[in-house]
Amino acid sequence: MKRVKWVLERLPALSLFALLLVLWQFAVSVLEVREYLLPSPAQVYAALTGDDIPWSRHIWVTAVEIFGAFTIAAVAGVLLGTMIAWSPLISRALLPFLVFVNTLPKVAIAPLFLIWMGYGILPNMLIGALIGFFPVVINTAVGLSQIESDLIDLGRVFNAPKWKVFAKIRIPNAYPYILSALKITATSAVVGAIVGEFVASQRGLGYVIIATQSSMNTSVAFAALFWISITGLIVFGIVAMLTRILTPWANNPDHQ
Repeated sequence: MKRVKWVLERLPALSLFALLLVLWQFAVSVLEVREYLLPSPAQVYAALTGDDIPWSRHIWVTAVEIFGAFTIAAVAGVLLGTMIAWSPLISRALLPFLVFVNTLPKVAIAPLFLIWMGYGILPNMLIGALIGFFPVVINTAVGLSQIESDLIDLGRVFNAPKWKVFAKIRIPNAYPYILSALKITATSAVVGAIVGEFVASQRGLGYVIIATQSSMNTSVAFAALFWISITGLIVFGIVAMLTRILTPWANNPDHQ
């Protein structure tokens, strides 16, 4: 029954994807669009399963960059958000600086990272983290601050120290806020890693897309986009699973 329920819950999304694939194939066949402009799903599948591109190597590099960027953004964002919520003085000093950093165009910063650190996985991780950390900072600070006054008063009644109020009351209250931000960060980390590979890289799925421009091998570019999306969905799925575990009341009214 659980498997049937799982399939039924995802049937609308699966049906939509299937419909889009059918319409895509139909449009390419009827309109006779050239492959270098828009390849058919069959041609993209052939590129996915072909041996021309060492997919495993490029997927591994991009996946490491994305997961690394996500982890750095999550850890740094939660720590900075906690510092902002902990002290009004830190908040007044740190928040304007973080807003300034967030407004910087990340595409313009990417070449600087490469100048400072050279080619490799780490610069792309940091670019992805820089794009994705700000929502985590803000949501963490909001989740730790916006809490019912009755719960804070209860902690004071029992003479709980500030750190214990944070650990037992504020942090659990912030879980839904943090996890919602991490869902945004999951996609931002993908964008950041690919931006880094676009700027300068010799490996990764972003590099594959750039390399196909000269040969106009659009089907390979679409295949690379497919693997990028799959990697992003995996990160997003991990966050969604953590959401169900840590905040079951947010998904099931019976827990409320």
